[in-house]
Amino acid sequence: MTELPKKTTRKITDDPYGAAILVRRLVAEQGLAYWRRYLVAFALMGVAAAATAGATYVLGQVINQAYVDKNVTGIAILSGVTVLLLFIKGIATYGQTVILSKISNAILANNQRRLFAKLMNESIGFFSERHSSEFLTRLTSGAKSITDVLNLLINAIGRDLLLLIALVSVMVAQDPLLSLVGLVVVPPAMLFLRKMIKRIKGLAYSQFTGTADILETMQESLQGIRTVKAFTLEEAMQKRIDDDITAVERNSNKMARVSNRANPLMETLGGFAVAGCLLYGGYSVVALGATPGQFFSFMTAFLMATEPAKRLARLNIDLNSQLVGARMLLEVVDSPASEPSDDDKPALKLTDARIELRDVSFAYRVGEPVLNRMSFMAEPGKVTALVGPSGGGKSTVLALLLRFHEVSQGDILIDGQSIAQVSRKSLRRQTAYVGQDVYLFRDTIGANIAFGKDNATQDEIVAAAKAACAHDFIMGFPLGYDTPVGEHGAQLSGGQRQRIAVARALIKNAPVILLDEATAALDSESEKAVQEAIEHLCQNRTTIVIAHRLHTIMHADAILVVEGGEIVERGRHDDLLRRGGRYASFFRLQHHDAGPPVLAPVGATA
Repeated sequence: MTELPKKTTRKITDDPYGAAILVRRLVAEQGLAYWRRYLVAFALMGVAAAATAGATYVLGQVINQAYVDKNVTGIAILSGVTVLLLFIKGIATYGQTVILSKISNAILANNQRRLFAKLMNESIGFFSERHSSEFLTRLTSGAKSITDVLNLLINAIGRDLLLLIALVSVMVAQDPLLSLVGLVVVPPAMLFLRKMIKRIKGLAYSQFTGTADILETMQESLQGIRTVKAFTLEEAMQKRIDDDITAVERNSNKMARVSNRANPLMETLGGFAVAGCLLYGGYSVVALGATPGQFFSFMTAFLMATEPAKRLARLNIDLNSQLVGARMLLEVVDSPASEPSDDDKPALKLTDARIELRDVSFAYRVGEPVLNRMSFMAEPGKVTALVGPSGGGKSTVLALLLRFHEVSQGDILIDGQSIAQVSRKSLRRQTAYVGQDVYLFRDTIGANIAFGKDNATQDEIVAAAKAACAHDFIMGFPLGYDTPVGEHGAQLSGGQRQRIAVARALIKNAPVILLDEATAALDSESEKAVQEAIEHLCQNRTTIVIAHRLHTIMHADAILVVEGGEIVERGRHDDLLRRGGRYASFFRLQHHDAGPPVLAPVGATA
């Protein structure tokens, strides 16, 4: 007998980011933390609703005092009561608005902190697969969407629902039968609105991603403005952002059409309801003896109730629109960290700072190995140079030493301790890195140097700058160490940025130095100054340096030629030249028949 497949049904809990689940989560995780403030806001909303309803009721009594009782004193008293009620409503509305704004600001700030903290626990590989503009959008729009969702819920329950109940109570008190006439529009309106929700979700997602595309184009154009200008890409980038903006504009127009499609229907249905109330109310006054104040009070309450009623009817549409942004933020926050904190591991304790790679293999993608069982030893206090063609795996070695990635096979040890078994912070705190592409933060020169050490003093900053051959040019600026470097250090030359980076590494005073093409992009004069600064940096420290310009590592204590993820040659400069192998081939290719320039190479001794 063949077993029939089990019938599968989709449950509401199948999607952890479904509307109902997400709303419940936001309320439980973020809203309840402020329940006391929300309670005060609810109370104020109740006061405002009661005052509004009271005012509509009193207006009816004023009409009766004027047209039925002809009582001027009664009119004056009730007019004063109306002013008092509206004053109370204004104070209550102000109070609940300020409280809700403070709650929203706190939740917004907390979610922005959460997202940034999560991003700081992600690996280098995580960011290489995404554009930074995506996270900017999640940080701004996504975090704001969460506060908007909570505000929608709170205002719907506290403001609109309470106000609607209060006004309907006035309507029922004045004429129960007439109240039923005004409510006939609710069922058809709700049925129509339900059909719009799925369409709204898709448009909201497209709007979110479209905004990220605009930020991406803007960010790339500004950060790469030199390239844009040099290659006359202004029109191309303008077209690109025009296309992005046009797409978002088109999508926003669709959103406006769809989300407001219910308005004509609701206004028409409301018109029928108003007409019905006017007909029956007028008949009641003329034929059934109802007072004009009763009719006026009812109609005032009915007309004032239409706005909160429409907002409540649209609540599901507005919620689903905002939940897209909330989902975008929470998807990142909820995902497992690719570089989780490992502070519970023992700290790296260095004595000699001897670095050893044992049969290390690594691949960024499956089936495409970058390192293949690589082994070598970097001796304490000496310079070990990695040379070879691009793509051979040299920079990957430094990335693995800093644990930007984890080895696929083998092990890396410092003073006999596997770096995989110690905390990343303790490893990186004892390692100074200077790369070819120096990143300077948008701050002053002094602040950028001080990033290398917590609570660095001004004397330490100056000492590091002097050792990095940077003090003289820094003091040449009118503001000295308080000179802003601009975004990415754009206010400084390449050589100046490199020397600031060396000073930042020097002030760290780390026993392990990693240099990745630190002089490759510099002219000869700048290179000589940076090379001198690097000499100070490497003294008595275990140094691993990557270099394409072989004259900069001629005096290295050990030179390793890396090709295809393997070490094909190793030795000192003179020995490798005599062998006539790959290193000698690289050296001849760079220098042809001319002798090497006389520069102060890494590790050179007087």
